[in-house]
Amino acid sequence: MHLFFVHSSFKLRLWPTKRKMLALAVSPGRSESANKPPNKTQLKRKASPAKLKKLFVRDNVQNVTTERSQYFTSDPQHRLGDDFFQQPCINLAKALLGKVLVRRCSDGTELRGRIVETESYLGGEDKASHSAGGKRTDRNLAMFMKPGTIYVYPIYGIYLCMNISSEGEGAAVLLRSLESLHGLPVMRELRAARRKESARQLKDKELCNGPSKLCQALNIPRCFDRRDLASDPEVWLERDPDESPIIPQDIVSAPRIGIESHGEWAKKPLRFYLRGHPCVSVVNKAAERQSGNVVKDLGPSEVQSGTERPNVRRTKPD
Repeated sequence: MHLFFVHSSFKLRLWPTKRKMLALAVSPGRSESANKPPNKTQLKRKASPAKLKKLFVRDNVQNVTTERSQYFTSDPQHRLGDDFFQQPCINLAKALLGKVLVRRCSDGTELRGRIVETESYLGGEDKASHSAGGKRTDRNLAMFMKPGTIYVYPIYGIYLCMNISSEGEGAAVLLRSLESLHGLPVMRELRAARRKESARQLKDKELCNGPSKLCQALNIPRCFDRRDLASDPEVWLERDPDESPIIPQDIVSAPRIGIESHGEWAKKPLRFYLRGHPCVSVVNKAAERQSGNVVKDLGPSEVQSGTERPNVRRTKPD
């Protein structure tokens, strides 16, 4: 089975093939039959609440794939350290595109997803930010901590969103969408645990195409708030060793989602996503038609700080 290939740039026709190969790849020491996709009966079957609590709440995932991806390793040289996060919020939001978010469960299972969509929240004058006006609370404290600190907050009282602090007073980047790379069976089970029995089977591209969806699929709990992505043993970011660098033409800049009530700040092009990627949560055709897709000069005070304020108009996970 020939699974490896090299590509020089992001091309839409390659992503579905790579994702499928990653999901079905046979790992060393396992038989072909052990890696076959589940049949329809298996896909419809849902674990009992007690079983899910045992498997996922305690990160003890034992009934699904536990091997690590043969496409990625936990090589320290690929892990992003403090230096990467030491940059202004808008720069970090763009730099995160194409990077891989890794979640290691207690049994060694690693769930991986490539970041394809982000949003900048600048704090200060950014009225859509939790830290607008320099407001500091126990809830948003992570936004004021060292760059690379995780900020996890709830919306609707039951869903979670994951952010990463950057340079600037109270600035942070919201992770909006991922491309699922490894551990898809686990992700599917985690997403199914929060959905109705009658809900349709999720497509691969739907597993992490939203801020709360990716938190469910990678089992990002509220207790991860204030953790350091540069040193945490359970969650971190990596460079994809097989991915080509993102070029400016690959990035679309568009208004953020779910903040329509925040006046002029609702129109600022502070959402960034990879052009043409199927896992992007919301495509903005008007923004894509604009030549260059360059963020306008927001002024020095506006580029210093942010993260997203929960808004009742935000789309809930499917």
